[in-house]
Amino acid sequence: MNVFLSYILLGLSLAAPIGPINAAQIDRGIRYGFVHSWLIGVGAVVADGVYMIIVYIGVVQFLETAFMQTFLWFFGCFVLMYTGIETFMNAGKIDINYAREKEPLIKSFFSGFFMSISNPLTILFWLGIYGSVLAKTAATYESSQLILYSSAIFIGLLLWDITMAGVASSFRNFLNSHLLVVISFLSGLSLIGFGIYFGMQAFKALLV
Repeated sequence: MNVFLSYILLGLSLAAPIGPINAAQIDRGIRYGFVHSWLIGVGAVVADGVYMIIVYIGVVQFLETAFMQTFLWFFGCFVLMYTGIETFMNAGKIDINYAREKEPLIKSFFSGFFMSISNPLTILFWLGIYGSVLAKTAATYESSQLILYSSAIFIGLLLWDITMAGVASSFRNFLNSHLLVVISFLSGLSLIGFGIYFGMQAFKALLV
C-alpha cells in the first residue's frame, strides 16, 4: 500500500511544476469555470498516457530523431502562441457574469491534449522519469503490479488536475472583474512566453 501511495505522490509531483498546462487551467477556470479547467488537465493526462504507452512498448527511437524533435518544437510553439494570443485578446472581455458555456467543452479538452502532446519536454520527461520507473518496477514486480503502479501515477495526475481546476474556478468567486482580467492577461503572456521559448528551441534544432 505504501508503494502504491508513493506512485500516486510521484504522479502529483510530475503534474505540479508550473507550466503551460497549469497556466491554461487557471485561465479556463476563471473564464469558464471548473469543468473547462478540469478538461484542460484531462486532455494533458490523456497525452501523458499516450507517451506512457510509447515508453512501455519501447517505440521511442522515432520520437528521438532530429526531424521529430524539430517538428514538435514548432508545433508546440504554434499551439502555445495560438492559445496565448487568444487568451490575451479575450482577457478584456471577462466579467463576473461571463457566460461559462460559450466555449465548447471539447475545445478545452483538445487544447490541453495538443499542448501536452506537442511538448518535446513532455517526451523527455516521460522518457527520463517513467522510463526509469518502468525499468525499476519491471525488475522488481510482476506485470500486473506494473500496470497497478502505472495507474497510481495516473491517479496522482488526475488528483492534481481536479485540485487545479477547483482552485482556478474558485478564484472567480473571490475576485472582482478587474483582477480577473489581470490574471487572464498574465496567463496569456505566460503561454506566449512558453511559445516563444519553444520557437527558439525549434530554430536551434534547425541550425544544429
